[in-house]
Amino acid sequence: MKFMKRHWLTVFLIGTVALVQPVFAADKIAVTTTTTMVTDMVMAVGGDRVEVTGLMGPGVDPHLYKPGAKDITYLSQAQLIFYSGLMLEGRMADLFSKMAQRGKKVYAITDTIPRDRLLEPASFAGHFDPHVWGDPELWSMCVDTVVSALSENDPVGKAIYAERGAALKKDYAELDAWAKKQADELPESNRVLITSHDAFNYFGLAFGFEVVGVQGISTVSEAGLADITRIVDFIKERKVKAIFVESSVSPATIQRISQDAGVKIGGELFSDALGTPGKIKTSGGITYDEGTYKGWIGHNINTVVDALK
Repeated sequence: MKFMKRHWLTVFLIGTVALVQPVFAADKIAVTTTTTMVTDMVMAVGGDRVEVTGLMGPGVDPHLYKPGAKDITYLSQAQLIFYSGLMLEGRMADLFSKMAQRGKKVYAITDTIPRDRLLEPASFAGHFDPHVWGDPELWSMCVDTVVSALSENDPVGKAIYAERGAALKKDYAELDAWAKKQADELPESNRVLITSHDAFNYFGLAFGFEVVGVQGISTVSEAGLADITRIVDFIKERKVKAIFVESSVSPATIQRISQDAGVKIGGELFSDALGTPGKIKTSGGITYDEGTYKGWIGHNINTVVDALK
């Protein structure tokens, strides 16, 4: 019965896409994106040659996101659609597949990452960990998908997209170097990062943290009592200084663990979404907008390092 409901929902959504007439600025490419991280990258590469509509805002959990009527309108109006992929937007995967089959230009930006660079946790049923933006080097590889797609659909702007893409990759490399330097301020024994779910495995590998998530890769299921007990025991044994809540996940489980283990909450990390656009901070020697990818890395590194010192 559940399968039938999902099947008819997909048919309805695709049918709706076919009925809505595209409306977009004639001098710009109309683009629809999913997560805030994807939106930020496409806007950085496209500049004023694209008109970008992001479906998900700050604090939105893409694992659980269900497209509504407005989203279908935005998707139908788009000339190009960019999404993260690797099952991050779990409930939208079938929709994107159907739209691509009908001729819509749909791009998963993570397709350009070599598969041998992806993590495949045993707990995720044979699928790759989708949280690749935690590593700026891997996230930089996704820029090529955006540059290629925009260039193919707007040949006149090809040189501009290539130039902006190269500049963005340089920014990511500089951000990566800065973050590694900040993380190096912590002794190895302090580099234990405990969060609500396994969204920081790539982040941990990139910056030298042992990452422990209360839940698995997805937030579809909630943490059980056994998970909570395991983490409490781990915190006491390792004398962990702080644990962290996430902006896109309920803080209830981490708050309970904090009380049971007698450990402080070191702050809120951005996990599956960026922060609020226009919220500017200066910390750790850099200035960043929390609504950008630079803000995601900057805020998280500074929050973690400050709490675990």
